[in-house]
Amino acid sequence: MTAIKHALQRDIFTPNDERLLSIVNVCKAGKKKKNCFLCATVTTERPVQVKVVKVKKSDKGDFYKRQIAWALRDLAVVDAKDAIKENPEFDLHFEKIYKWVASSTAEKNAFISCIWKLNQRYLRKKIDFVNVSSQLLEELPKVTEESVPSGENQSVTGGDEEAVDEYQELNAREEQDIEIIMEGCEYAISNAEAFAERLSRELQVLDGANIQSIMASEKQVNILMKLLDEALQEVDQIEFKLSSYEEMLQSVKEQMDQISESNHLIHLSNTNNVKLLSEIEFLVNHMDLAKGHIKALQEGDLASSRGIEACTNAADALLQCMNVALRPGHDMLLAVKQQQQRFSDLREHFARRLASHLNNVFVQQGHDQSSTLAQHSIELTLPNHHPFHRDLLRYAKLMEWLKSTDYGKYEGLTKNYMDYLSRLYEREIKDFFEVAKIKMTGTTKESKKFGLHGSSGKLTGSTSSLNKLSVQSSGNRRSQSSSLLDMGNMSTSDLDVADRTKFDKIFEQVLSELEPLCLAEQDFISKFFKLQQHQSMPGTVTEADDLDGGTSSRQHNSGTPLPVSSEKDMIRQMMTKIFRCIEPELNNLIALGDKIDSFNSLYMLVKMSHHVWTAQNVDPASFLSTTLGNVLVTVKRNFDKCISNQIRQMEEVKISKKSKVGILPFVAEFEEFAGLAESIFKNAERRGDLDKAYTKLIRGVFVNVEKVANESQKTPRDVVMMENFHHIFATLSRLKISCLEAEKKEAKQKYTDHLQSYVIYSLGQPLEKLNHFFEGVEARVAQGIREEEVSYQLAFNKQELRKVIKEYPGKEVKKGLDNLYKKVDKHLCEEENLLQVVWHSMQDEFIRQYKHFEGLIARCYPGSGVTMEFTIQDILDYCSSIAQSH
Repeated sequence: MTAIKHALQRDIFTPNDERLLSIVNVCKAGKKKKNCFLCATVTTERPVQVKVVKVKKSDKGDFYKRQIAWALRDLAVVDAKDAIKENPEFDLHFEKIYKWVASSTAEKNAFISCIWKLNQRYLRKKIDFVNVSSQLLEELPKVTEESVPSGENQSVTGGDEEAVDEYQELNAREEQDIEIIMEGCEYAISNAEAFAERLSRELQVLDGANIQSIMASEKQVNILMKLLDEALQEVDQIEFKLSSYEEMLQSVKEQMDQISESNHLIHLSNTNNVKLLSEIEFLVNHMDLAKGHIKALQEGDLASSRGIEACTNAADALLQCMNVALRPGHDMLLAVKQQQQRFSDLREHFARRLASHLNNVFVQQGHDQSSTLAQHSIELTLPNHHPFHRDLLRYAKLMEWLKSTDYGKYEGLTKNYMDYLSRLYEREIKDFFEVAKIKMTGTTKESKKFGLHGSSGKLTGSTSSLNKLSVQSSGNRRSQSSSLLDMGNMSTSDLDVADRTKFDKIFEQVLSELEPLCLAEQDFISKFFKLQQHQSMPGTVTEADDLDGGTSSRQHNSGTPLPVSSEKDMIRQMMTKIFRCIEPELNNLIALGDKIDSFNSLYMLVKMSHHVWTAQNVDPASFLSTTLGNVLVTVKRNFDKCISNQIRQMEEVKISKKSKVGILPFVAEFEEFAGLAESIFKNAERRGDLDKAYTKLIRGVFVNVEKVANESQKTPRDVVMMENFHHIFATLSRLKISCLEAEKKEAKQKYTDHLQSYVIYSLGQPLEKLNHFFEGVEARVAQGIREEEVSYQLAFNKQELRKVIKEYPGKEVKKGLDNLYKKVDKHLCEEENLLQVVWHSMQDEFIRQYKHFEGLIARCYPGSGVTMEFTIQDILDYCSSIAQSH
């Protein structure tokens, strides 16, 4: 332990001018045994500072480092745990309690004793020693510094420190002096006692010299004492004068304190006055409404542009005054309360006046627009509402003010606007659609149909009469088309083309008139009622969104403005209420067009798809986009129904048992449909719908052609299949429909297969006996007889062959071919013009059979000189003369 103490003194405390007095090896209670040292130290310089230092061995090397230090004056309690039994544990109470376990009880007691002595010597504050043995607490003699001279005080201090700890390290000067003394005495090391006696004698000599020196200086001491007495008298006089001066200054101080207090009160009053003036100026500047603004709000002209501008400025100024952010306490002032009440009265009065005026404007608009209905209806155009919108937009800022100040009246104006405008638009749109329906039916003397009667301004031509006309027209077209198909005429009549073109133009005009009308009204609603028009996600408006019953998006406090998402919904709801008749009228118009001609659904699908696409590019969530999208669904259903009807008509086709079949009606109708669709859907957005319809139709055509061919009695099955698939192939080749390339190849293959089948079936065995003869020859060869030995068979010798050949001279062959040509001519129809194609195929097949017979003769009857009664050239001449004669 002594070596550790020396090392700590040298390495840690000496560099900091500290002296190590006591040390104890400890570890923290209840934790892992990590040992450290608690050291009691004092500084070597005055004023003396006493500390308890925790020193710990470094983890990186074999040296010690200072970890933490506490001032002894911060120590409150020393708890030794047990005053009787030996216990190495003890607690030190600084800012918190530190629990330690010493390596031995003796070290703990020595350290606590040192702490007690240091507390008695240096600290005025007494530390509480708890559970400490009284033997450790030994009182030290209390020696004050004033009772001894400075030199003696130093020696006492040194003695106390030696009492605290027997060991005291020499400083460098002391070591040097001892070395000088020892060098003067050679036996200092060998004979310590002699050296000690010498030092003692020298010390006595020095003490005697000191006493003599003191006695010799007694005279100087007396003189010094006299001077000190005089100095004390002078000090007494100075203190007396200072006391008199202090009394005089005391009265001055009291006066200055009074002046300072008075100045403080004046400054405080001025500060309060400045703050009060600032508050008054704030209230006057922010809560004072000009008389001109008050007059404008009470009596301003809301009909003129200048009056509207004055009222707008006054309303903005009133809103600023009402929305001023009052400072704490302002709302308790009577003047402020009165001014706020006055502002509220002005707001209520102006809001009522503005709402009443705008309601009158809405009503007047309905009357003014009614006068132009007849003219616009005759021209198939919708009235222009731009002048009305332009006049109302002058009130847009006032509507914004009304929305933020009195939402109840703003909401009431919104409902009134929707009520008045919905009735106005309903009259305009219904009359507009009535004219469109009449123009679509193609009735004459339109002036009689456009007469306006009664206050309602409705057209006399009713929808029911139009429906009758449309049904009659549709029936005539279909009966005409059916009769034309029965007659074999597969082209679309000029009348149908003209009617469809007219319908297409009228339908496009209807959509072109509706689109700007809806967009202009939606833009006006957004600007006039200050509603957010656009949103990122498209939405749909359903019947549940009608404004009549109060929708979920409107379930809010009537005095609170709508959030942004609800404002977007409100625009759609207003448009739905105002234009609630557009979708039903469009659906009625579409139904009429479909009754007039089912092929009109193709025109409507293309036009409607284009307008939906245009509307969605402008605003996918707009009323127009949503409404046209809903109507497009209806058009698409009609289109699908048209396709389904054509397929059903294919399945219901009945053929005549007395006449030849020819080109089937639904094959001609498919050609008509495809030609019309390709001209309509050129560069259209909904090409995919048409391709799907093509696929359904062509499969239906293929299936039902085969069905009819199987049921045909008058015309051979192969002829029906051949002619109709040839027609289908020609149609697809001409129209070049990319999605039907596979079907085009299939149609060509079916046509080719059935042409070959019909040729073989019709041609049969024109040389029947010769056929039977050579079949027997081939049978013998199949049984293993060599071909050159067949002529030795009795039934198949050369004489039998010549006999059979003589039965088929050229005249008989030509007669048989002529009968075959007449038979084929009866089977084939004139529209498809396949007679020469079939006849040429039969000629080729007959020549193939002829060559086959000649080959068998050459192989089985070599050198016999047997030949046919006619040649290939004769066959070609026969076929050519027969074709020319017919």
